Amino acid sequence: MMNAAEFGRFFLPGPTEVHPEILQAMMRPMIAHRGQQMVDLLASADNPLRELFCTERAVLVGTCAATGFMEMAVRSGVRHRALCLVGGAFGERFAAIVDATGRDVIRLNVPLGNTIEPDMLEDALRHSDVDAVTVVHSETSTGALAPLQELAEVVHSFDDVLLLVDGVTSIAGLPVLTDDWGLDFVFTGSQKALALPPGLALGAASERMVERARRIPERGAYLDVVAFQEAATKLQPTNTPALSLLYALIAQLDRIAASGGITARWDRHEAMRKTVEEWISGRGGELGFGYLPDEDRRSWTISCLEVPQGRNGREIAKAVAEQGWTIGSGYGSLKERTIRIGHMGDHTVERLVALLDVIEGVLR
Repeated sequence: MMNAAEFGRFFLPGPTEVHPEILQAMMRPMIAHRGQQMVDLLASADNPLRELFCTERAVLVGTCAATGFMEMAVRSGVRHRALCLVGGAFGERFAAIVDATGRDVIRLNVPLGNTIEPDMLEDALRHSDVDAVTVVHSETSTGALAPLQELAEVVHSFDDVLLLVDGVTSIAGLPVLTDDWGLDFVFTGSQKALALPPGLALGAASERMVERARRIPERGAYLDVVAFQEAATKLQPTNTPALSLLYALIAQLDRIAASGGITARWDRHEAMRKTVEEWISGRGGELGFGYLPDEDRRSWTISCLEVPQGRNGREIAKAVAEQGWTIGSGYGSLKERTIRIGHMGDHTVERLVALLDVIEGVLR
């Protein structure tokens, strides 16, 4: 098993590198998932998860990829038609799920690396008859960060329109104020800024989201937000859970608390984003690297960088791998013109600086 000294070379935008202490926590024995031990286990995660999501509501935990909770958002939150904000691959995935579940889709598209702005959303809602809006807060494929608080204010100015949020690379990595911003459903996956193994989805649903779901008979069974909300309130799983992953979740929540809490985690992620920005303003920029998103629209957890003219993102990622480090090449149509650095989870500024030195060495 990897030791702590070897940790900090895996900067893929997901799955994120998992600390050895978390891997060790998964080796606990099984327990009865309907017994008191399970109630106690979920109780120990209850308040820390509410703090993580900045909500007073119970946080839902499911054994599936985050895409499962994306489908939950659609099945339980969209009655007939959704306005889908699309600026990358995961915004497109949200729209595709709306379509696959038989709801109507209206896409509001922007070029890769850009974000939907509040005035654009307001104009689209005035000319669209929709009952929900889907948005990706931090677009993993482009590193663009949507102005979520401002977008939420626009949505709330329209009656009976729910806001469904992909927070996959934002929850636990930067501020997502679920209650204060009035997010009707927001979700993430365990393998991103929480730095856990893949396999858990976590989400928070507003009261009006749950009430709408009760009036949608075709919302499904396994991904029914009403069943998840009722189970979470009772500190029960909906189905047989992935116990080893729950052990890892508890261990990580304890580590977050011991290291200063969620705000300290946000601060570290912001410092990593600023470190990449400083590098781009200096040595990285001199080599020809540049940011894909604009300055005030950059994710704190993932940097999508345009590579120097004449260079190939996939080849750069391969050369970095030959030095014993891992980054991501671009996603989809961006795979050759960009690289992606997933500076999230338990990574530090110091290790990120070491990675940037490696990238410099590869190009020089």
